[in-house]
Amino acid sequence: MPMTDREIRPRSGTADALEARAAERTLVEQAQAGDPQAFASLYSTHVGRVYALCLRMVGDRQRAEDLTQDAFVRAWQKIGQFRYQSLFSSWLHRLTVNLVLGRGRSRTRRLAKVQPVEDLEAVEAVRALPVVPTVVGTGVDLERAIAALPPRARQVFVLHDVEGFKHEEIARIGSMAVGTSKAHLHRARRSLRELLAGASTLPHPERNERRP
Repeated sequence: MPMTDREIRPRSGTADALEARAAERTLVEQAQAGDPQAFASLYSTHVGRVYALCLRMVGDRQRAEDLTQDAFVRAWQKIGQFRYQSLFSSWLHRLTVNLVLGRGRSRTRRLAKVQPVEDLEAVEAVRALPVVPTVVGTGVDLERAIAALPPRARQVFVLHDVEGFKHEEIARIGSMAVGTSKAHLHRARRSLRELLAGASTLPHPERNERRP
């Protein structure tokens, strides 16, 4: 029996992407309805990139792990506000950026103000999910060079050159002028060229001193 066109036609990347997006939407809807297993699946899909984003922004592995857990706790708390006007990953990354830049209040105060008591068990379940400290997409030397940048320059570089934010967006969420954002980016790029030229002397991110 000859094969039909349907049987021999390979799946397109677009079809796979649409299928993956539909599956993720189902998980988001289930998580919005309070299903912790659905949220755990979303966590498993996105934790690597969220951790990489946090590590690049703060340059310290332990702080990045803490911020990753905090970001997913915040996502669990606010997932009901997700309105499908963007990809879930875009919403999650913006939430993470806002968390990192606004990290000034203690975890205890934040949970006490935002999270109802009856949901604390679910919050702790989210915190118990493992962070997989894997940075994808860049070389070790570049990661170490990014970690060695001054904090503001590092954050602007990550948001603009890695995450694709526009200067106007960075200025808004970082409470700075657009010109300041551009100046930080120029400084970061210049410093990275210099740091990568002497990559063998760069400190490892996990050895960086913690910044307040």
